[in-house]
Amino acid sequence: MNKKHKFHIPVLGIGYSIDTPLKVAKYGISSVVSLVDDSLLEKMREYYSKKTNKEFNEIDPKDNDARAKRVTAYLNMLNTMVNEQLDELKKMKFNAENDLAKYFEMLPDFSDLKKKYRELLTTVDGVSFEKLQAWLKENISLGSIDVNIMTKLDKTNRTKSGEVLSNEYNDAHAALRGFAESDLEGSVIFSAGMNPRLYSYAEKFNDFYPDLAGNIRKKIVLKVSDFRSALIQGKFLAKKGLWVSEYRIESGLNCGGHAFATDGFLLGPILEEFKSKKTELINMVKNLLDQALTKKGIRYNGEKLGLNITVQGGVGTESEHHFLQRYYGMDSVGWGTPFMLVPEIMNVDENTLEKLSKAEEKDLYLSGASPLGVPFNNLRGSEQELEKIERLKNGRPGSPCTKKFLISNTEYSDKPQCTASISYVTKKINELKDKYEINTDFKKEFDKVVEKACLCVGLGASTHKVNKLDPKKLSKAVSVCPGPNMAYFSKKASLFEMVDHIYGRANLITKKERPNIFIKELGLYFDYLVNKVKESENPLAGIKTKYLEEFKNNMLDGINYYKSLLPNLEEESQKIKERMEKELADFEAKLLSLSISL
Repeated sequence: MNKKHKFHIPVLGIGYSIDTPLKVAKYGISSVVSLVDDSLLEKMREYYSKKTNKEFNEIDPKDNDARAKRVTAYLNMLNTMVNEQLDELKKMKFNAENDLAKYFEMLPDFSDLKKKYRELLTTVDGVSFEKLQAWLKENISLGSIDVNIMTKLDKTNRTKSGEVLSNEYNDAHAALRGFAESDLEGSVIFSAGMNPRLYSYAEKFNDFYPDLAGNIRKKIVLKVSDFRSALIQGKFLAKKGLWVSEYRIESGLNCGGHAFATDGFLLGPILEEFKSKKTELINMVKNLLDQALTKKGIRYNGEKLGLNITVQGGVGTESEHHFLQRYYGMDSVGWGTPFMLVPEIMNVDENTLEKLSKAEEKDLYLSGASPLGVPFNNLRGSEQELEKIERLKNGRPGSPCTKKFLISNTEYSDKPQCTASISYVTKKINELKDKYEINTDFKKEFDKVVEKACLCVGLGASTHKVNKLDPKKLSKAVSVCPGPNMAYFSKKASLFEMVDHIYGRANLITKKERPNIFIKELGLYFDYLVNKVKESENPLAGIKTKYLEEFKNNMLDGINYYKSLLPNLEEESQKIKERMEKELADFEAKLLSLSISL
């Protein structure tokens, strides 16, 4: 990974990081843009076109292939603007107050480029200074502009007359086409699991294939939760002649947004498996790739294909960051949630920023708010949560379904509905009234139904507010999805300050009792298991005892792994390791005493 920084900024919601590349790429920092909402992409393209006095030609949503065209146009704009920023950067003179100096000052201290920059600052000879300055500018490079596609958000679209369009016009397919046809040389991050039809569609675009030198203009990154998933998906894509350039491991629960929990497998053991089997993964996948590319008649230099393993979710200190790279060999570490407190680069409105900065552990919870039926990290007291409660009080449960990105349920109609929509919620509540008396069972099921929220609008509302975009008839209530790590950060920070924190040159942790990343995730999984056990007591839940027992045993195996890992935590103090040892013992005792039976 030929990157200037050893961290990346993952996608944050639908709109929070939608224009983050324009604020960080010029400093060599990589970030990810969500392609969920093409209408928001179009609004932001209009916003920046006006801001930079450039012509804006609207792509009407009724135009043929409008979604893909909007994605392409927005990404091309980002690419043009960041390259213009790079040109401007290279024209600057080294000055302590400008962006050129900021570029080098933010680099990690171990960077060769940073060392050369330090050398420049002490160089007095004019000729040597000019040569060194020229060398430094030649070696500046942009951070990658990457995109995220949630594979589950691939709804079928229709013509005006109601006829079903072919698969290539599905939401995720159109977004992928928009990326593939853009000028970007970046990566697409596929998240939320395998979509064979979508993966197969990538075969149609030349930029996903390696050239003779082994270079790939548009790389594929898979967000995965375990080694098995990585191997299955990697092999599937390789059989199509498509190489996965990066496996991005994310903690199942210690993350922001949707939480795809494992069956009790903890992050440490998962990373250990990737560490021990990386060569096996490369060889197995590359063998299939060679066969597929030979059949396609594509010649390439296989020795040049790179494979990066990265990790994200819950990282909060330089010591954790360094350990993940030193011990597990992670090529990069993702920092997401803490950047929500950096309004300089994120679209976080003042009210939401204030709520996030004051959030404590009890305010950050795993909810059932997502219409996808996947646990969703939420913030108590968010604007959207308050609006949802108000609607319920006024006898108007559910939300208007305007954007329809999350429609998937076909219980009441051949045409999929969103489970947060007024139509679906109303029908479901009426069904519950017929099925149950107004008792405890009714209340439990009713609460599950009305907990669903309109994430399509809510996760983009803050972007409208910050950039003063006209939301027209959309709700202005903001939804926000920080990870549990937010509880330990409360200081609004600049980009410079956050980067200094990541590299250990500053400390933005405001809560002294923040648990280690592995202990925090262990606690989240314990709470998750306890809730599953409680659900199993409900005859309606249908949770199997065997599944719960395996979950529990996997966690116990993880605890034993962490016990053996403690001596290798060289980055942590003896005091922290002793505390971790006690915490591991406490969780082990709790698990052993947890009764799982129906």
